[in-house]
Order: sequence, then C-alpha cells, then structure tokens
Amino acid sequence: KAVNLSLHAGDFVTIMGPSGGGKTTLLNLLAGLDLPDKGQIILNGRKVSDLSDHDLTLLRRKEIGIVFQFFNLMPTLTVMENVELPLLLAHSSRTDGQRIKTLLNYVGLWHRADSFPAELSGGEMQRVAIARALVHQPAILLADEPTGNLDSENGMKILDLMKQASTDFQTTVILVTHNPQVAKIGNRHFEIRDGKLTNKTP
Repeated sequence: KAVNLSLHAGDFVTIMGPSGGGKTTLLNLLAGLDLPDKGQIILNGRKVSDLSDHDLTLLRRKEIGIVFQFFNLMPTLTVMENVELPLLLAHSSRTDGQRIKTLLNYVGLWHRADSFPAELSGGEMQRVAIARALVHQPAILLADEPTGNLDSENGMKILDLMKQASTDFQTTVILVTHNPQVAKIGNRHFEIRDGKLTNKTP
C-alpha cells in the first residue's frame, strides 16, 4: 500500500511485522516472484516489471540470493553439491570447487562438505543455506525469518554471519522477522503493518 524503500550496496535492512502484515509479499516482490499492482521496483537501474520471464529468471539466479526459515536444502545432495546447485542452474562457468570451498570455509563448514543435510544440526543447515545463497555473488540477499527455526544461540550466530557477509561481500541484506530482538541487528530498521512500511531507524 505505502512502500517507499531505497537501498544501497552493503546495507543490512531488517523489516519487522506481524504475521499477515505483508513481509512475505514484500520479499516476493523484491525477488521478482510477484509484480506490483502499482509503483515500481528498480534493481541496478532496471525496472523489474519491464523484464521478460526469461530475464526475471536470470535475475533471480544471478543477482538475488534467498535464505529461508526451513533451510530448503536438497536432502539427496551433499553440502558441497547443495552450495554448487545455484551455479549449475544458472549454467555458470564459475562452478569451480575453489569458490565453493572458500564459502564453506567462510561459514565454518568445509569439514562437512561431503555430509548430507540429515547429518547436520539446524544451525549448520542454515549456514549451508547462506553459503548457497552467496555462491553466485548476488547483489541482494533476502532472508525470510532465517532464525525462526533455531535456538537463540544458533540464531545469533546466523545473524552475525549474515551481517559480516553484507560487509565482506558488499551484499545488500534484507531480512524480515517478527522478532524485535532480531530486528535490532540491522543498520536500517523498518516496520511493516497492514501493507504499510515505516522507517524505524534511530
């Protein structure tokens, strides 16, 4: 209804709101999964609503990474294969093992490269999901309640990792949550309620 948001490289943005307040709808719009009825979304100078279905798919595969609450790892693939998957789907030439190894080291899980998701803890699975989301060097990382399925200790580790990644890779992170404590982690804070976005940055 009333969303006006301008983001820059390296921003860590948290958007807090209740269930049904519009958080998931906003993420779907930012990911190009849905198109707005009014207004526009511009990414790196391109109006998303003007892109063809093919170009939207390329946008999602190459410029946007997504981290989900429930990890969404492929159970029959190893940790390394899960991280490599976005590159294969994008037909990328960057499927070399060194980049994947670097990212798994970054999230502290290279020693788990040959493990399957069922052998990992919840915190480890979410770290794999973050590595997978970063493997194609996206401009934007969208996180949908990434700590919602974790205990507080592992949740904080995930938040710290995502905040560090936003700085190290100059990736714009947009995280939605219903948890006020999680919302504090960002350098920019917003609240969405009944489809209206309000800037809460101090």
